[in-house]
Amino acid sequence: MEQKYGKYLPEKKKFLSTEMDVLRRSARKSRMERIKNEHIKEIMAVKEKPDIIYIIERKRLQWYGHVKRMQDERLPKLIMEWIPAERRKRGRPRKTWMEGVRAAMKTRHLEADQWLNRKEWCLGSGRRRRLSQDRKDI
Repeated sequence: MEQKYGKYLPEKKKFLSTEMDVLRRSARKSRMERIKNEHIKEIMAVKEKPDIIYIIERKRLQWYGHVKRMQDERLPKLIMEWIPAERRKRGRPRKTWMEGVRAAMKTRHLEADQWLNRKEWCLGSGRRRRLSQDRKDI
């Protein structure tokens, strides 16, 4: 499953290169052998599986929906919604966790309050999609 993410951020490039490094080492192939990444993925039987960025975004959305459905006094929810009072440092601000969630929601066409319906959120975030499609075939 080949995913297109537009321009890769440096952190995403690091994740993808680390994932490819792990696959190469697992396949016992060196960069010196000049074997293409696609062939390494075929050797390791992961060509049709989602890459690490997709999995991270899916898990991030799962956690976001889980925390948003919590009661308001729960500590994880308080921490997620907390905004620090101190000023930020000079320069470009670092991306926040919530900005990553919003970007993942945008790419998967999820609405802001869609987390209220747990089944719909799970299907939209990518979780259990295959299971629900298998049930339709029966």
